[in-house]
Amino acid sequence: MKLGVYQGPASGGAQDERLARLERHIAGQGLDLLLCPELFSTGYDQGADYGDLAEAPDGPFAQGIAALARKHGIAIAYGYAERAGDTIYNSAALIDASGRPLANHRKRLPSPYSFEERVFGRGGAVTFADLGDLRLAMIICYEVEFPESLRQAAQGGAHVVLVPTALGAEWGIVAEKLVPTRAFENGVWIAYADHAGDCGGLSFYGGSRIVAPDGQDAAVAVPGKAGLIAAPLDPARVAAAQGRLPYLRDCVKL
Repeated sequence: MKLGVYQGPASGGAQDERLARLERHIAGQGLDLLLCPELFSTGYDQGADYGDLAEAPDGPFAQGIAALARKHGIAIAYGYAERAGDTIYNSAALIDASGRPLANHRKRLPSPYSFEERVFGRGGAVTFADLGDLRLAMIICYEVEFPESLRQAAQGGAHVVLVPTALGAEWGIVAEKLVPTRAFENGVWIAYADHAGDCGGLSFYGGSRIVAPDGQDAAVAVPGKAGLIAAPLDPARVAAAQGRLPYLRDCVKL
């Protein structure tokens, strides 16, 4: 399986522009699974009116992603602002290669001291989905910074943890050090997708990466530069890593 991570430009324009730009990057790449950043449908903009921008999980942007998934035969996970009744969530959806929705994760932990705390409702625990023989888990941004999130994903049998993010320019240590540590201490693949550049007065680090279960980077994006990275994903490396270092077995003894 070939896994891709799209580091999109933070000021990506209207939704149709975002979709068109994404298609240019994925066309002909032979990807099986793709991850896009947090709030990819709208951009992570602290000044945006999310009450106006939010849509249902089967809304226009979801339909656009589903069309790309079908056309290119790729399962796609992406962040968006979800409307559910009177509540708006910072969510991430996963759509399979046939355009069918597989999972929807609502962010439980808003980024501290950010507009998220007043704009978005709170979601639940780690979200799981099965893509063929592959077990996926989804969390969003700040949630990866808690050992409990990744441990829950690993204990739930995840081979890969998908993490759309909007990592600020001053927090490069999270992408460079913390994310590989989370992969290593749980023996799982992590796909981490950030924005590149500036949007709404915020600057993003652009530290997107794919990390293998041994904590080594399999692919790393250039900070601040939009583009696509990809790596072959071998689920067998999960069993090998977890067998070599039985943290999941022994953590219950603490």
